[in-house]
Amino acid sequence: MKFTTVFTAAVAASAFLFSAAEPARAADTIDEFRIGVLGGENQSDRLRSNECLRTKVEALLGVPTKVYAPADYNGVIEGLIGGNLDLAWLGASGYAKTYLQDPEIVEPVLVKVNTDGSYGYYSIGFARADSGITSLDDMKGKVFAFGDPNSTSGFLIPSIEIPAAGYSMDKGEYFGDIVFSGGHEQTIVGVYNGDYDAGVSWADGLGAWEDGFNSGAFRKSVDAGLVDMTELVEIWRSKIIPEGPWVLRKALPEYTKLMVTGLMASLTSMDAECAYSVMAGEIKGIAPVTHEAYVSVVEARRKKMAQ
Repeated sequence: MKFTTVFTAAVAASAFLFSAAEPARAADTIDEFRIGVLGGENQSDRLRSNECLRTKVEALLGVPTKVYAPADYNGVIEGLIGGNLDLAWLGASGYAKTYLQDPEIVEPVLVKVNTDGSYGYYSIGFARADSGITSLDDMKGKVFAFGDPNSTSGFLIPSIEIPAAGYSMDKGEYFGDIVFSGGHEQTIVGVYNGDYDAGVSWADGLGAWEDGFNSGAFRKSVDAGLVDMTELVEIWRSKIIPEGPWVLRKALPEYTKLMVTGLMASLTSMDAECAYSVMAGEIKGIAPVTHEAYVSVVEARRKKMAQ
């Protein structure tokens, strides 16, 4: 999946022109702006990672801006559905759930572009290097960890692709147990510490394994000093997954949506360190995206919910 990175210059320029001309206009229509952050790291790290974005949005809109980091993915999804959040970076499955509950709640506007110009990522199965586990063939009778039920890479995709490869996901039929760790960081640290025999998390699949790839949950864990990737080994990889969208609440004023979209689209050029922090590692940019990019994931989620 390739995406041109000659993108959103006009949108960004328009946003900053409006900002310079009418810095208080957004405050005339909204009283505050609320950003939701999915689980994957502990709460304090998520808040710290997104503080630079919070301050930029607050300065741009001229209204108090807050970051919320609920305990699980569903907290962000329900916050959007309930009108209590305005902006969030959802996984494709989380977006699909939100869309299936009400297609008029949010609109996807932007997507992370990897360093090679792609906008996909992978669900990656992994185990400790000293466990003797090198593939799913070695996992019979062992404990396998998912992250969150609303995670694309941490549950939806592996729960479809792993059984399709011949490994039952019914507890006790192949794996000794299947558990939910609560999030990507919990899965990575749990496998690293020997609490689970193996698990899944996400990465762009680019760069070096020992660095935790270029971006994703492994990279965040390495940057935080939580794991040494040389003590872990990849045992499974999904097909390419479309990167989840940044979504905005549809009911927001159009001016506010234009301003925030422009800010996000220019984040890598405006403040590379902030972009690294917010986007979980090295990226090339942030590009426009629409619902059409997620139709297949919506259908997969629809079928999963019907089971």
